[in-house]
Amino acid sequence: MVKPVTRDGQTLTFYTDTGGGLFIQPDLVTRLELQRISRKGDSDRVLDWVRLPDFRPDAWIPGPDWTEGRLVVAPEVQDRSVYGDGMLGQAWFAGRVWTFDYPAGKLWLRAAGDLPEVAPPHRVTLGFPADSEGKRETNYPRIQVRVDGETLDLLFDTGAMLTLTESASKVLADGRPADRATSFITRSTYERWHQRHPDWRVIEDGDTLIPGSALIEVPRIEVAGHEVGPVWFTTRPDPNFREFMSQYMDKPIEGALGGNALKFFRVTVDYVQAVAVFERAP
Repeated sequence: MVKPVTRDGQTLTFYTDTGGGLFIQPDLVTRLELQRISRKGDSDRVLDWVRLPDFRPDAWIPGPDWTEGRLVVAPEVQDRSVYGDGMLGQAWFAGRVWTFDYPAGKLWLRAAGDLPEVAPPHRVTLGFPADSEGKRETNYPRIQVRVDGETLDLLFDTGAMLTLTESASKVLADGRPADRATSFITRSTYERWHQRHPDWRVIEDGDTLIPGSALIEVPRIEVAGHEVGPVWFTTRPDPNFREFMSQYMDKPIEGALGGNALKFFRVTVDYVQAVAVFERAP
């Protein structure tokens, strides 16, 4: 979450998600008297758009350059307990350099081209779809990880989350909230892992968002030359990633790498150069 403060002192809260969309709550637009314009979205549906309000210099966030500085006004209020005043997704991150400092709980906006110096294995190329002329089409990042000796293409998804069922919360018994970060994997890949490694912990029906979803604890994953773990993955039906999400990617993907895997790192992503740098937390 980011919490910019308007010039008149109102603190706003936005959910940031590299794998998500872009919207602002309609009641906030009304309260702040933001000027709406109507134009077609990607599906030719006419939507209202607004610019973010002016923020105090010491509590400022940028607008989304990818959409000419405007956010979609949600047709109706979305779950405020999750999204707060709106979502800042892939279009907001586009064209910039960001550091996701998980150990410190901070999100940094960096100067163009400013990347930490690391050993070559810890600097990886990200995949983004482009048209025949090389123009970027979306800004959903694809990243590769290795699990059990197999390379997987995943969405780099800082907003991946689940809500544990009561039974799953009892099994984990870690005292943490039911709403939490996760990583996702297709059902087919999960079943392959489970067959090969019956000793890996599994929790059936673990996510209230999609009944029947299973959770599997992968002891170690390799990302950007680092081995970390354990990492819990939550299953999703194969078409969720192989068909729906893959249409926005440069290659088909098998799931998403979320905050419960990224928490081991300070990750800097250069959206222009399509590069990510991983620094292991001390």
